Amino acid sequence: MRIARWVVGAVGAAAVACGGLAVWWHVSPATAGPELNPDDPPKPSGFAADAPKPVDLKFDPERALKYLKQLCDLGSRVSGTEGMRKQQDLLEAHFKEHGAAVTRQEFQAKQHSRRDKTPMANLVISWNPAADRRVLICSHYDTRPIADQEANRASWNRPFASANDGTSGAALMMELAHHMKGLKGAVGVDFVLFDGEEYVFETNRTGAGGDKYFFGSEHFADDYLKTRNTRKHRYEAGVLLDLFSGKDAKLKVEQYSYAAAPKLVDQVWGVAAAVGAKSFRYEAGYEVQDDHLALNRAGIPCVDVIDFDYPHWHKLTDTPDKVSGDQMAEVAKVLATWWTGLK
Repeated sequence: MRIARWVVGAVGAAAVACGGLAVWWHVSPATAGPELNPDDPPKPSGFAADAPKPVDLKFDPERALKYLKQLCDLGSRVSGTEGMRKQQDLLEAHFKEHGAAVTRQEFQAKQHSRRDKTPMANLVISWNPAADRRVLICSHYDTRPIADQEANRASWNRPFASANDGTSGAALMMELAHHMKGLKGAVGVDFVLFDGEEYVFETNRTGAGGDKYFFGSEHFADDYLKTRNTRKHRYEAGVLLDLFSGKDAKLKVEQYSYAAAPKLVDQVWGVAAAVGAKSFRYEAGYEVQDDHLALNRAGIPCVDVIDFDYPHWHKLTDTPDKVSGDQMAEVAKVLATWWTGLK
């Protein structure tokens, strides 16, 4: 993902520490974000009861962390590599074993800095696939080819686990697979793992550069638009998970999410308040360019649940020991309470 600017309520320039460098953006009051009060979270609407009822989700934090380590132990899972293929086979077998319908949405992507096209595949894991009304829980699952936030450029090409950045989303879904048969609601649920979010080789310390991000989510969104007259289902909403499971995570309201899907923001953060999920903060966060942008452009309201202050972003130190199983469990409870309560 890429950060657009730091959201602050002041005129002028704002400095953000980014891997040891001070990166500056000009911020005006018009870009300061909505007036969100962390002491007055929203009361969510759109649920079958007056208020969402917290689900009794027996999410196993330790098992989720074991799944995370299992994926990280595969090594780098860069798009089109053997590591990614091993991960795809492992995930497909896991979800099928737990009763999901799994589809590989395969495509070819041409990156600016690469000579040839790269084979990629989004994984679509469907629960209750016959339901026409559906929601998405999504994450990318590819790892970055370069650790471009390391201070020593000689370390950029060393393989790294990318534990919180992408892998934690897949691990949370693997653990949720144990519980999906018992989670009943009015909508079907698709877990979607996007390929090619991190397939970037030409970059600089601010995340900018000549290469393109978000191949998987853009392909998914384009296909959704192209099939609108032939498919039976429609996605009513989506939640993107990215950098969400670090220890002491603070999940503020990402600003593109609020601009595109304010009602969904109030639903998700309102549910979080109702179930006592303290990592969700109803206050303005960063503007982050991420996979949710393509979904919103395709008419699927989608919010990004992200902690962009995670200190190990794109660093070799983004390892499994930096991830909290309890944090994954808290986010999973919010998601399950949200989708099972929708009317």
